[in-house]
Amino acid sequence: MSLLSVRDLKVSFPVHGGFFGREIGRVHAVDGISLDLEPGETLSLVGESGCGKSTTARAVLRLIEPDAGEVRIDGVDVRSLPSRDLRHFRRRAQIVFQDPSSALNPRRTAYQAVAEGLHTHRIVPRSEVRARVAELFDLVGLSEEHLDRHPHAFSGGQRQRIGIARALAVEPQLLVLDEPVSALDVSVQAQVVNLLEDIQERTGVGYLFIAHDMGVVRHISDRIAVMYLGRIVEEGPAEEVCAHPLHPYTRALIASVPSLGGASISGGVVGEMPSPLRPPSGCAFHPRCPRASAACSISRPELEPMGTSRRVACPVVLGG
Repeated sequence: MSLLSVRDLKVSFPVHGGFFGREIGRVHAVDGISLDLEPGETLSLVGESGCGKSTTARAVLRLIEPDAGEVRIDGVDVRSLPSRDLRHFRRRAQIVFQDPSSALNPRRTAYQAVAEGLHTHRIVPRSEVRARVAELFDLVGLSEEHLDRHPHAFSGGQRQRIGIARALAVEPQLLVLDEPVSALDVSVQAQVVNLLEDIQERTGVGYLFIAHDMGVVRHISDRIAVMYLGRIVEEGPAEEVCAHPLHPYTRALIASVPSLGGASISGGVVGEMPSPLRPPSGCAFHPRCPRASAACSISRPELEPMGTSRRVACPVVLGG
């Protein structure tokens, strides 16, 4: 059984306008995506800003309510849980946010931030909470002397480590990492990625990793799902997707990375992503696609198998 199973997930937001602020349209941020994540696996959801990947992450955890679709975590239908059960269920799935500075309360010490989940869910006796927080700090590369400091006393990388410790405190099975290194310096990014890999090896937690940097994604992922304008356009094992991308958008994303371990792919992403309020007809990528044909503007392609481990939504690729 998959740790995370998502089927036909849809999320839209109303757009209001006019004198009376009436709804004049809807932005379809997530438009019917499906994905699976196995225990101990890292699935990366990648794409440009505005493609809907962070909205997907929040909808999976019901931080925002989906319009439609099914989300199951360890077999439990998350969307059907009443509010009284949802709080307890959040032990199973936690999130690490992009900006570690805004994710931590400046009035609370690092110890208080991490200890809150232990108190709320009564994971250890109150007398053992401080010792458990010290263990978590050691796990993420911080020391006991950091416990009573406030967030302003830490670097960005250290604050992100505190955020990871806070998420791990409740012993989740699934950790959603929403751009966890994008706000950090390159040298610190490598440290945090290595830390995440070490933690996964020790604990067996599954990661849904949200990112736009294909260089980072290739290093940490078991599988990659590429998202464009609310839909997944390619999915497969990380090494295969990065070494031999199938969808023209995936090729463009990889080409936009200055260096990707020797990959040689020409042509980066051209033009701007269309508005999700008025997406193009047919394949949403066709106005920017160098391989687009007249048929690409007529019908919207579905994600279909190609080989034993890949899926792609491109009739040009599938047609050979």
